[in-house]
Amino acid sequence: MRLQAFALGLLGALALAAGPLAADDHRFGRHEALVVAHRGASGYLPEHTLAGYELAIDQGADFIEPDLVMTKDGHLVVRHDLNIAATTDVATHPEFAGRKKTMAVDGVAEEGWFVTDFTLAELRTLRIVQRYPDRSHVFDGRYRIPTFEEVLDLARRRSHEERRPIGVYPETKHPTMHRSLGLPLEPALARALRRVGWDRRQAPVFLQSFEPSSLQRLRQLTDNRLVQLVDASDVAPDGSIVFEPPFDRPYDWTVSSDPELRARRFDFLVSDDGLREVRSYADVISPWKRYVVSSKAVDRNGDGTVGDENCDGVVNDADRVLMPPTDLVERAHAHGLDVHLWTFRSEARFLVSDYAGNPVNEYLQFLRLGVDGFFSEFPDTAVTARELLRLEE
Repeated sequence: MRLQAFALGLLGALALAAGPLAADDHRFGRHEALVVAHRGASGYLPEHTLAGYELAIDQGADFIEPDLVMTKDGHLVVRHDLNIAATTDVATHPEFAGRKKTMAVDGVAEEGWFVTDFTLAELRTLRIVQRYPDRSHVFDGRYRIPTFEEVLDLARRRSHEERRPIGVYPETKHPTMHRSLGLPLEPALARALRRVGWDRRQAPVFLQSFEPSSLQRLRQLTDNRLVQLVDASDVAPDGSIVFEPPFDRPYDWTVSSDPELRARRFDFLVSDDGLREVRSYADVISPWKRYVVSSKAVDRNGDGTVGDENCDGVVNDADRVLMPPTDLVERAHAHGLDVHLWTFRSEARFLVSDYAGNPVNEYLQFLRLGVDGFFSEFPDTAVTARELLRLEE
């Protein structure tokens, strides 16, 4: 802890010595990879809380990442999922017991409580809890659901305090579904950015979505930099990427009347034709990191399956080995796109065996491959890795 505090203090001193940074400073381009705090410092605090964003900034993150959904009375709030059963204490509120239902989210039936059935005032009575059972639950029940306006105000205040730009990196969640409910996300997002003068290209803002049509709408409403996310459902034992609904293609393609779009999968977006198409409306391609470096099973018994190779009683990434990198970063750069990868976590179960249980080794591999940014749930570790790379040069 003492060493970590020293490192963070040193990084803070370096930032202050450098003075305030312009919104288009080198760290917002390819010269230094951006650290995007995925749902805040969500490895330490429950995801999408103002406290988690504050901690991420304290740890040196360049951007904080709010996922945006909308209440039934038209307010943008910050949740990763429409279904709030796993991340709030809604189940303990008898007044909302009648709101529990089954709802199709991007074509997949889910049971729970959904943001679009609540007003902002009702959501404010709930408290946030930790999603993952193996992360700390000490802070469950302490924080309420923030609005996007509160996140913007926090970023602007901390930019002034830190004397460096603290950016926001919002994602439109389920935009086609929201539109079908009469709650379009894109105009509300553009209005919120316009309110604070951050709807400009020079603002410290990236807007992201898995759905191309959402980004294309945003292109008509703002001049912000846009990010095309690229998903998949899993990695096969041989390291090939698996595509199963609803993670096989953007949902706006799934429901499109265009048969060509319905036939595409997410991997089209990382082909040369796809990268060329993305560049026509976006500035960044943001794929799952396995598109750049995949992993495969250690098939000791020849049955083609991943076994418990490290004998810890569970089968996960730690039982796999890395494959050679693809040329995606190089090709994306050739098409004029930056590359921001997701998601980096520090727990051993998320680290392929080659990294020897040290998350810094994973960051360093991708940094050496020339990525322009990464989404991390442990921003302090990401910043440390970036500093170590600088020492190599």
